[in-house]
Amino acid sequence: MGNCYFKQMSIALFFLLAVPATVVLGQGTRVGFYSRSCPRAESIVQSAVRSGFNSNPTVAPGLLRMHFHDCFVQGCDGSILTNGDDAEKMAGPNRLLRGYEVIDDAKTQLEAACPGVVSCADILALAARDAVVLSGGPGWPVPTGRRDGRVSLASDASNLPGFTDSIDVQKQKFAAKGLNTQDLVTLVGGHTIGTSACQFFRYRLYNFNSTTGADPSIDTAFLPQLRSLCPEDGDSSKRVGLDDRSENRFDNSFFANLRNGRGILESDQKLWTDDSTKTFVQRFLGIRGLLGLTFSAEFGKSMVKMSNIEVKALFGTHFHQNTFFSLFFSTTHSLLK
Repeated sequence: MGNCYFKQMSIALFFLLAVPATVVLGQGTRVGFYSRSCPRAESIVQSAVRSGFNSNPTVAPGLLRMHFHDCFVQGCDGSILTNGDDAEKMAGPNRLLRGYEVIDDAKTQLEAACPGVVSCADILALAARDAVVLSGGPGWPVPTGRRDGRVSLASDASNLPGFTDSIDVQKQKFAAKGLNTQDLVTLVGGHTIGTSACQFFRYRLYNFNSTTGADPSIDTAFLPQLRSLCPEDGDSSKRVGLDDRSENRFDNSFFANLRNGRGILESDQKLWTDDSTKTFVQRFLGIRGLLGLTFSAEFGKSMVKMSNIEVKALFGTHFHQNTFFSLFFSTTHSLLK
């Protein structure tokens, strides 16, 4: 997606001239970053997501996952969108992501309205929020002002959380990105929408851990249903809802399914069987005796937190005023030669 990456010198000049000084001096992302430079930015993205969703609702979980996968590799910088044989999107965990056409549509419209202004990284962050809303979930103010990255390597995707990861490994991977255990449980709750291919969980149904039986954490009453959907020698690409009976609706039922032994992915079900994460699942379910949490409110908070992982803002947080003016004049001078 070559049009996501702008020439460094021209974008520097644009922002120095057009962005308020409080942003240029290192405030990082903020809500309304494009309010002056591209006032319709958020509505354009919203319209593109709605159009894609109306044509194919499965783009909603796809866009949510795409933003997550982008942020966990090189930070939230749009590098998941880069094409190339060795680019991030070619890594195993990313090959089945969907919704790229929605991002392309939004980018095309934004370039027509505000050429060279809105980063692809910000489009991803906005599209993820809009996809959740269209699925019946909460909205939240999305801070913008990210810069697109220029490095995209499939090998860097090895740190993405995996479907067989233990809770300790999951916590380590999230902690490495500044996210705590509550963020982990909350963000995995995004699996309330979307599906998984049989190839990622069928091993739990037949020969789990080299035995002749199923994963004992699966509800025995649920097992025949899963086996009928994913026969032992069946189509490994067949898709099954991650939130049984509610995979198209963003709601709280994902956590109820974990409690009932109806989690599809092994890594998801472990949120209930491990005490350190089970407490948060219980709080989302309003279990008596525990301080409750509202999933919709906490999801927005954790998404904002995640969307600021290793953000490549225009300037760093310690950018000083004298440096600003020096860069302004040197950049302007070099471009006007």
